[in-house]
Amino acid sequence: MPTLYALKPAFQARLRPFVAWLAHVGVTANQVTVAAAALSIATGALIALFPDRTAVFWLFPVVLFVRMAMNAVDGMLAREHGQASRLGVYLNELGDLVSDLALTLPFVLVAPFQPWGVVSFAIMALLSECAGIIGTAAGAVRIYAGPLGKSDRALVLGALGALIASGVTLPVFASWLFPFLAALSAVTIVNRIRAGLAA
Repeated sequence: MPTLYALKPAFQARLRPFVAWLAHVGVTANQVTVAAAALSIATGALIALFPDRTAVFWLFPVVLFVRMAMNAVDGMLAREHGQASRLGVYLNELGDLVSDLALTLPFVLVAPFQPWGVVSFAIMALLSECAGIIGTAAGAVRIYAGPLGKSDRALVLGALGALIASGVTLPVFASWLFPFLAALSAVTIVNRIRAGLAA
């Protein structure tokens, strides 16, 4: 199924001159990976500390976009500038999982969302990423099938953060948003398993 991940090559092309400069000045892929995870954790912690200050939710669209850019940058540094390493693989995958949790769980503090719905989505999102990773262990490749991949989740959470920051009062039926996202993540898991088996 289509996913925003398909736009990654065009995004990388825009970043390539900047990535070349980073490599020139000695920035490493692993440094960028760790910085992206640290940024996500710090953002999630800040929002959890001040959930009643709606302006703090403007961090979501900004940080999620920056994180996506940093994820592209570390991969390009690794592949195109000879910085690939086994440690980098662990840092990249685990950093993404930790970042997803840090940027999802603060929504348990926002009305009208139900904690069980937010937590369910967080768990299903992690499992969908694991399903993609397992493709390599199964002898295929890393699977990025949709409909709700990492980039798609970032778009949804960023838009939601912008709505909250703008002072929009979310309707009661919005409490079903995260269970719906969890269901889409379940579909993503199934699609990634099928793609891995077919590869």
